[in-house]
Amino acid sequence: MSKCYFVSDLHLFANRSNAHRYLVQIGEAASAADLFVLGGDIFDFHWAPIPPIRAAEAAARWLNELTSGCPKCHFHLVLGNHDYHQVLIDRLVRLEKQTSNLSWHPFYVRLGGSVFLHGDVAERRMDARRLAEARGEWLDRRRRGPFLSKMYDVVVLTRLHKPVPHLVYSKRIVARRIYRYLESIGQGPEAGVRDVYFGHTHKNLADFKYRGLAFHNGGAGIKG
Repeated sequence: MSKCYFVSDLHLFANRSNAHRYLVQIGEAASAADLFVLGGDIFDFHWAPIPPIRAAEAAARWLNELTSGCPKCHFHLVLGNHDYHQVLIDRLVRLEKQTSNLSWHPFYVRLGGSVFLHGDVAERRMDARRLAEARGEWLDRRRRGPFLSKMYDVVVLTRLHKPVPHLVYSKRIVARRIYRYLESIGQGPEAGVRDVYFGHTHKNLADFKYRGLAFHNGGAGIKG
C-alpha cells in the first residue's frame, strides 16, 4: 500500500505564514512517502510582499528543492485560490516537464479512493463551471499593497479574524458543499470515492462522515 501525505495552506511568502516551522517535517515525511499532495494555498500571491514574478521564481525553487531531495516520492500540487496565479501556472507547466516526480492540478486530483482538493468550493454552492469562473478572477489579481498588508497583520495579531471561519465553515456546511461539488464532477461515493482531503477553511478536521464520505483537513500553517 502506498504511503501518502497531505498538507495545505502554508501561505508561503505571506507575512502571516508560519510555514518555516513545518518545512523540515514536510521534507522528512516526503522522504519516507510514495505520494505527497500539496493541497492549495501552499504559496500566497495575494498577500506576498514581493512581485508575482519573484514569488513564482521562489515557488519554483522551493518545489525543485523538495522534489529533488525526495526523488522516490511523487508530488501532486493542487492549486488553491491564493496560488492560482498566471505567472505561477506558466512556471508550473515548464517545471512539470522538467521534473519526473511532480504533477500539478488546477482543481483536484483523484488517487485511488481519495480525492484531494483545496476546498474553496466550500465558499458557496459550486460546480466545475462556477469554480473555474471564481478562480479566473485570481489569475492576474494584484497583490495587496503594503498598507492593507499591515492592516491585515494587525487583524491577525489581535485575532479579530478568528470568529469568522467558525461562523462560516461549520463541519456540516463544508461537507455538504464539497459533496455537492464532487457529485457534480462525477467524483462522489458512487464513483468509488471514500475519503476527501481539503484545505482552505484553516480548521482541523479528521474523519468527519457525511453521506458516505470521510472528510479530513489538516489546518493551516499561519499565525493566529
